[in-house]
Amino acid sequence: MDKSEKKESFGKKYGLILALIAMAIVYLFPTPVDLPTQGHRLIGILVFAVIIWMTEGVSYPVSAFVIVTFMAFALGMAPDPAKYGALLGTSKALQMGLSGFSTTAWALVAAAMFLSAGMMITGLDKRIALVVMSHVGVKSSRLVIGVIFVGFILSFFVPSTTARVSCMVPIVVGIIRAFGLEKGSTFAAVLMMAVAQADSLWNIGIKTAAAQNMVAIGFIQQVLGKDISWLEWFIAAAPYAAVMSVILYQLLIHVMPPEIKEMPGGKEALQKMLKEMGPVSVNEKKLLIISCLLLFFWVTEKKLHPFDTTTVTITGIMLMMLPRIGFMSWKDAVPHINWGTVALFGVGISLGTALLKSGAAIWLANHFVALFGMETMTPLVVIAILAFFLTVIHLGFASATGLASAMIPIVIAVLQSVKTPGIDVLGMTMILQYTICFGYILPVNAPQNMIAYSTGYITSKDFLKTGIPFTIISYCMILLFSATYWHWLGYVG
Repeated sequence: MDKSEKKESFGKKYGLILALIAMAIVYLFPTPVDLPTQGHRLIGILVFAVIIWMTEGVSYPVSAFVIVTFMAFALGMAPDPAKYGALLGTSKALQMGLSGFSTTAWALVAAAMFLSAGMMITGLDKRIALVVMSHVGVKSSRLVIGVIFVGFILSFFVPSTTARVSCMVPIVVGIIRAFGLEKGSTFAAVLMMAVAQADSLWNIGIKTAAAQNMVAIGFIQQVLGKDISWLEWFIAAAPYAAVMSVILYQLLIHVMPPEIKEMPGGKEALQKMLKEMGPVSVNEKKLLIISCLLLFFWVTEKKLHPFDTTTVTITGIMLMMLPRIGFMSWKDAVPHINWGTVALFGVGISLGTALLKSGAAIWLANHFVALFGMETMTPLVVIAILAFFLTVIHLGFASATGLASAMIPIVIAVLQSVKTPGIDVLGMTMILQYTICFGYILPVNAPQNMIAYSTGYITSKDFLKTGIPFTIISYCMILLFSATYWHWLGYVG
């Protein structure tokens, strides 16, 4: 058992106890004069949530129910700000705990799960991956490029990182076995590492590629009353992801040089895998048409039509499930839906919204700003500090959705507290959201890392060897893009 596994088992064993103790300690402190009782109690729940998500003391779906329960009782027994001398009541508090399930951001994530299910049911994602891989060539360097490129392509059509990696891992394992590579092979490790890291990377480049992006957008909509269209996100983030894709390739090839230059019989092996899938089915064609229509409407949002991303996506899911027009039923889709993510996402938005509305997020932000003397710092320095903070704290998180739920409300409040002219809260929140997708260093930093790690072809040492330099470079590139490209776009003053 390696060190990461020991840490994980310790966290799972004692995480719940530590989280409860930490929450109790927060409640032992008297409520500050400038903080409402609700805000004080929400900070305790936030501390509990952060620890439970970092340690995985309970599973993510269970944590969602625990947090909602705490919100119902802790806030329900707090004074009602609208009625002097009266308690809020558990019914109203529970409504706050479930408010995240009524947002468009939550609906988009839920709809995206069904779209991913459709890909898995039809096998279209696997066919796309095999077609691309069979055309890139059999040199080791080209195969690595192919894996990264497939991660990019699938990000447009499969709005779930876990689903994309789950599609790619069996294909890459098939390639590795066809070429007779054993566990311990450097090239096998490079291929598997490229699968995990490329998909994490393109979570940044494409708005609909990951649930954590929806968390940030949901809070931006609620607090700032503004939205970021699919195309606006793509124009801002895709160039960064593209540059980092090139850097990822160079880093993997130089840090872990493949022991072989070319795979004999590689093309034949890929074509055989593709042939085993048979001809393109009617259902695959239907899904491809619907996916292309969705992509068209996402890209042209606010340009050719007024329909938002969520409405368009839900319409696509409706078409996928309609008799005769569609290709899957409710029973087909349900086993492929990660309901735990859906539950966690809704509760995460509820917690963040409550932190903002109660004043707890602003109270935390004011103290954070004062602690680091950020009131008059330049936008670039603010980004440098907050991006560093988010990158470091991500080391303890296994869910970017959980990290975004806990931190983005505070990030927004911090940015609103900075008095320096030129602070664009919307643009800088979006940039800082990119750093939440960074989970490159440990297998436990992201579900996609664990899927790749579970194959046995990569080790924790491999993640450290490539993940640490890649994280450092990613952070530096955030600062470089903030000083240049994103500054030119008007997102950084």
